[in-house]
Amino acid sequence: MNYSDFRRKCAAGGIAATCLFGAGPAAATNGYMANGYGGGAKGMAGAGVAVEAGVLGLAQNPAFGTRIGNVAGFCLTGFAPKRGYSVSGAGPITTGSQTSVNDAFLIPCGGVNFQLNDRTSLALFAFGNGGMNTQYATNPFTPGYGPSATAPLGVNLEQLFLSASLAYDVNERLSFGVAPILAIQRFSATGLENFDNASYSSSPGDMTNNGDDWSTGFGLNLGVAYEASPGLTLGASYRSRINMEEFHKYKGLFAEQGDFDIPAVATVGLAYTLPQQPRLTLTAEYQRIFYGDVKSLANTGTAITAPFGADDGPGFGWDNMDVIRVAAIFRSTDRLMLRGGVSYATQFAEKEEALLNIVAPATPQWHLSVGGTYKVNDKWSITSSFTHAFSNEISGINPALSPAQPITLRMEQNEFAIGASYRW
Repeated sequence: MNYSDFRRKCAAGGIAATCLFGAGPAAATNGYMANGYGGGAKGMAGAGVAVEAGVLGLAQNPAFGTRIGNVAGFCLTGFAPKRGYSVSGAGPITTGSQTSVNDAFLIPCGGVNFQLNDRTSLALFAFGNGGMNTQYATNPFTPGYGPSATAPLGVNLEQLFLSASLAYDVNERLSFGVAPILAIQRFSATGLENFDNASYSSSPGDMTNNGDDWSTGFGLNLGVAYEASPGLTLGASYRSRINMEEFHKYKGLFAEQGDFDIPAVATVGLAYTLPQQPRLTLTAEYQRIFYGDVKSLANTGTAITAPFGADDGPGFGWDNMDVIRVAAIFRSTDRLMLRGGVSYATQFAEKEEALLNIVAPATPQWHLSVGGTYKVNDKWSITSSFTHAFSNEISGINPALSPAQPITLRMEQNEFAIGASYRW
């Protein structure tokens, strides 16, 4: 079996896994990266690199596998994003305001961790990203840039990660984790016919309305957790850039002939349990998402020096994103654990990039979360969380495509997650 055949078989297996886990647009996002994985982390605004956050928390730091024991977890998340834009002024874009019509999603998730011996654990789990999912009933690009385009206008990006995570305790204070990742992504675009011609695209016919396209890739997540002193834990993780197969059906849209790699993510943080209040743990972390390293995301759309799909073709103009999280855990009783947190992310793009980001208005910067876990008995626990991503706007004029029309993007999100875990 050659490498291409192997990747296709992995993609086929991934489709089945996607059906099993219901992977869709991920909840409460920074750009399109989920703000935490699993109910524990989501209840802390995504924190989890320096504190235990359940099985799905291993997606953030695999080193905690030896600290959570034998446990299986399952959850269901309701995600309600509200996305839209407004256009004013005179130019090729139809003026007015629209809101994306798809605004509610249900997303199952799950994973399991096995304590192999006193020092080693193995976990199997799945997690996802999304957020680039829009559908506008009226196409604002008609007929400004060429032949009339169809409706709806929108894109859909879904990413599923299947991971096997191995954690090892070097000693009682230091743990390492390594987690190979199989990534599967699906993309589709509709309503971009105005740009699907030789004037704008390097490969006309491979830009829009081609249905779902799939690609796969492999990456690695590395983590470390260190108890620096009693009550103080330091954590760090690095998920590598994942080189994905090109989206061949959309090689006339994405830079580098359909390339859409998944950017690297680096996170560092600490958690401190107060000696005078051992029921309270405070945690803080810093994360960088390297969107700027992926040309299809980072290339500017404000100066059209090459056609869509070319190496230097237009992109969404996304910058590297920095995320700060501060959260707390309070063990109210032996059965009830409460969580809360806030996170702030830098703006995903400059205001001049607003036009092409109509289809991906990733504007939220502030997230506020609350949650908790109730221990039903020695084996079963219930975890829930609620996150609100506050409404945010960016507004600007694209000097190349619409120099006299201000474009304003807006988005807010609500998410509720509930799940159960079983220990043995």
